[in-house]
Amino acid sequence: MNIKVHKTNIDDVLIFQPEKFLDHRGYLIESYNKSLYKKYLPSVNFVQENESKSTFGVLRGLHYQESPYSQAKLVRVIKGEIQDVAVDIRKKSSTYLKHVSAILNDENKKQLYIPRGFAHGFLVLSKEAIVSYKIDNFFNFESYKGIKYNDPKININWELDSDKIILSEKDNKLDYIDI
Repeated sequence: MNIKVHKTNIDDVLIFQPEKFLDHRGYLIESYNKSLYKKYLPSVNFVQENESKSTFGVLRGLHYQESPYSQAKLVRVIKGEIQDVAVDIRKKSSTYLKHVSAILNDENKKQLYIPRGFAHGFLVLSKEAIVSYKIDNFFNFESYKGIKYNDPKININWELDSDKIILSEKDNKLDYIDI
C-alpha cells in the first residue's frame, strides 16, 4: 500500500493520505502500518488510540500535556468532517505560536500528524463526527493543559463563527496563552 505525505507550513507537522482502494463493495484503506509510518516518524511509538463522537459546532481544544508527558498524535476522521488544528507551543521554536489547520473528513481520509510540543483542537463541521487519534504517551491529569480556542496571539481562522461554536465547560474556562 502507498501513502502520500504532504508537508505543512510547520516542518514537523505532516498530513498523511493513505491510498483508498474502491470497488463495487465499497473501499479499503490501510489506516496505519507501523513499518510505513516509521519511514516518516522514526522515533514515534504510538501506545494508545482514542475515539470521540461530537455533533456540529463542537470544538474540542486546544489541549496539550506538559513535558515529560507531552504527546504526539495521528488524527483521522472515521465519519464526518472536522477542521483540525495544531499550534506550536515550543517556546524555542522558530514557529512558536504558528499553527496548521487542515480539513479532515471521511472522504479524503487525510490524517494530521501532530508532534510533541503542540496544542491540538478540532471543530466539527458536519452533522456529527467520529474522530480517532493515536497517541505516543499515556494521559497524565497533572500535566494536562489548554489554551482558549480564540486566543488573539494565535489567531486561528475557525471555519464557523463563534456563535455557532459549542465548548465544554472546561474548554470555556481555558485561558489565553501566557508568553
